[in-house]
Amino acid sequence: MARRVRLLMPLAALLFLGLALLIRVVDDGTLRQYSGTALYASMVWAGVLFLWPRMAPVPAGTLATAFCWLVECAQLTGVPAELSARSLAARLAPGVQFDPVDLAWYPVGVAPLVVLHRLVRARARTASPAAGPAGSC
Repeated sequence: MARRVRLLMPLAALLFLGLALLIRVVDDGTLRQYSGTALYASMVWAGVLFLWPRMAPVPAGTLATAFCWLVECAQLTGVPAELSARSLAARLAPGVQFDPVDLAWYPVGVAPLVVLHRLVRARARTASPAAGPAGSC
């Protein structure tokens, strides 16, 4: 199951990125700004599960959210802004300036995935009761 999770997470991240880019094309207002923040957190969640495919849903969501908060707070140092001035990738990943509203939007991008992750794990356990903790995702 861990191998399947590791294979699916890059696809999930690409799906979140594609959705974020699509929204950027069709909207230039509030939806664009906040959906991008939430979908960034969704991509981080996929990254966490790619690295640790057996991680339980709540710790994975907590780690993804904490990472996003850390990156957001790092913007207070000015280092991400300096990097962003030199690189488009840096502008998109760590961002440019601190926005306290983003701190609330990161969990919005992660919480539904934690719920979905829990449901998938529960379903996998009931479908395969012989698989113990080592066989779960």
